[in-house]
Amino acid sequence: MMRGVADPDPISARLDDQIDWYERKSTFNQNSYKRVKTLEIFAAAAIPFLSAFVEKHSYMVWVIGALGALITFLEGMLQLNQYQQNWISFRGVCEALKREKYLYLANATPYAGLADPRAFLAERVETLVSQEQAKWSATQLRPAKETS
Repeated sequence: MMRGVADPDPISARLDDQIDWYERKSTFNQNSYKRVKTLEIFAAAAIPFLSAFVEKHSYMVWVIGALGALITFLEGMLQLNQYQQNWISFRGVCEALKREKYLYLANATPYAGLADPRAFLAERVETLVSQEQAKWSATQLRPAKETS
């Protein structure tokens, strides 16, 4: 979508930048969610196994207690950072931006026959990005009692 090396198209540059940003953030949140959740599942699975050794090793009570505390901490981090929700949301915006790019490049509907398809692309890209930002802001400002 670039017109030339010396004269880049600012609309294309913005679109590509946003696709890259949402791609990176989606991947980061997906990986973070899966790492934390895997550790949480491992800790939860270890508790019943380790409880069989409590009679022979009294310190196992402390290990089991620590694993329970770790599970609580990890679940709190998942809720606080919203990794899964961000992953899904950012992935959705990324795919919507890619769709707009490919429709524009193919001169397909809704871009076909427009007097200024570039301006329409810019409007649609900014609408997608601003909707996501507004949705994200709304979830961040929601009172704590609503999120629990």
